[in-house]
Amino acid sequence: MSFTIYVPCDSSAISLGADRIATAIAKEAKKRNIVIKLIRNGSRGLFWLEPLVEVETSKGRIAYGPVRTSDITSLFNANFLEGGEHALSLGLTEELDYLKKQQRLTFARIGKTDPVSLDDYLQNDGYKGLTNALNQSQAEIVTAVTDSGLRGRGGAAFPTGIKWNTVLNTPSEQKYIICNADEGDSGTFSDRMVMEGDPFVLIEGMTIAGIAVGANQGYIYLRVEYPHAHIALNTAIEKANQAGYLGDNIQGSGKAFNLEVRLGAGAYICGEETSLMESLEGKRGLVRFKPPLPAISGLFGKPTVVNNVISLASVPIILDKGGNFYRDFGMGRSRGTLPLQLAGNIKHAGLVELAFGMTLRELLYDFGGGSATGRPIKAVQVGGPLGAYLPESQFDTPLDYEAFSANWTVLGHGGVVAFDDTANMAELARYNMEFCAIESCGKCTPCRIGSTRGYEVIDNIIAGQDLGKNVPLLRDLCNTLLNGSLCALGGMTPYPVLSALNHFPKDFGIDDKPNVA
Repeated sequence: MSFTIYVPCDSSAISLGADRIATAIAKEAKKRNIVIKLIRNGSRGLFWLEPLVEVETSKGRIAYGPVRTSDITSLFNANFLEGGEHALSLGLTEELDYLKKQQRLTFARIGKTDPVSLDDYLQNDGYKGLTNALNQSQAEIVTAVTDSGLRGRGGAAFPTGIKWNTVLNTPSEQKYIICNADEGDSGTFSDRMVMEGDPFVLIEGMTIAGIAVGANQGYIYLRVEYPHAHIALNTAIEKANQAGYLGDNIQGSGKAFNLEVRLGAGAYICGEETSLMESLEGKRGLVRFKPPLPAISGLFGKPTVVNNVISLASVPIILDKGGNFYRDFGMGRSRGTLPLQLAGNIKHAGLVELAFGMTLRELLYDFGGGSATGRPIKAVQVGGPLGAYLPESQFDTPLDYEAFSANWTVLGHGGVVAFDDTANMAELARYNMEFCAIESCGKCTPCRIGSTRGYEVIDNIIAGQDLGKNVPLLRDLCNTLLNGSLCALGGMTPYPVLSALNHFPKDFGIDDKPNVA
């Protein structure tokens, strides 16, 4: 008799000892003459329980966690291979409250399968979207994506269908698909989880995009700090090529799409699409002036689709189930689901995929369980280092692009970083301004000079020097950055700085709360 055991290969789980757990399980099974099949799956995204070990039983998969190497002997003694009771028992994985309350579309397979097994992917609805796409016209594919309401999940929230339609209707002998996988925002990890936990879904999404707009070459611009994703993507691309899901004749259709992974330059600014293309072309990552838009003149001057990982990984289910199926999730103009990433001072850090519409408070407390320290949550930064800090009075804001915009905040890539009441918001604002100064490409003066002067002014404010002069000066600098910067790095740095200043004036030594900008 053989037993099937799942131990995550996700880099977060590995950092917590998953590789050691897998080795210890195999060693203990051999010692006891027990035949096991050990599968390295993706993470379920419950990071406070990692490494999360699952076993296949007649009742379904049963979870144990967080498992340490010192627990292995007692797990075997408790007959965990058949779902035996143990102090680490969590019950049926699919019945875990954290997972059961989610609406996983993009993350439907992650945690369930071997990420680089093409057979696993095909057995779990993989490549159904591509099969449908191969039987549709280019316009029909673009219409399905447009009808779904899918918007860019990288932060800008631009309608994906409009971008694809522009590339489709721009005449050119050569077009490109670029996946922006340079995930660099603080508190974000959903792109990494997809690439490590279900790389074929990204490959399928990019292939559909290529067929839709007439592009035969794609590039995944991968963050250089993601070595596990690099290996998983290259392994999956090789298998997709061998099986005819990539190459010059996809599934005998006569349509071609080839895909390569290119490692990023280690610069935050290369997450900006034009800077990314400069880097892909072998140049220094400097922001380009617009127009022309990348959809008209992008990589090597050719029409180019640039989407982030989650956007492209959402395409297969749209082509499988239809645009209306995806559109039925969400609210207002924010359709479908968004993988939200809970991080910072939070009890239950992890990945939560939900339809747009849940409030930030529900996310923080119903899923996150409140702060890890047990203290009140003072502020939450949503949308990475360029996102605003939301005070407790804004926690009832629905997770929706327009609702966030109305509060002068951004939903961005869905990263949520929590801070308890010990956080000093002036120090955090200084960090955000210095971050801009360090990561600026230097092309435009407001970002290059304004950010440096900005954190110097914040230093003076923190030191209590001439607040009557320095606070207005900081606001003036933020106004210059906001309205004069070439790209979002300089243009959005005022969001965290001004939100901290407006909502938490006492941390800046200001007694009266100023008017919100």
